[in-house]
Amino acid sequence: MKKLTGLVISAKFDQGAIVMVETSWRHPLYSKLVRRSKKYLVQNDLKAEEGQWVEIQETRPLSARKRFTITGVIKK
Repeated sequence: MKKLTGLVISAKFDQGAIVMVETSWRHPLYSKLVRRSKKYLVQNDLKAEEGQWVEIQETRPLSARKRFTITGVIKK
């Protein structure tokens, strides 16, 4: 199961939120640090608000696009 940390960028749904996860890796040829970001639609049972850093974990499919759930709030 994947565990990721990210920033809540939208919490306007009743039971869901959008979390942006940034990953960084070094380019093999140019040795430049490359940052990528991806948005996940997550189940928001902990009522996390916008601007909070959260930990998300992979789970069974909860809807057509929801595959993750918030397991904890790291920083408010």
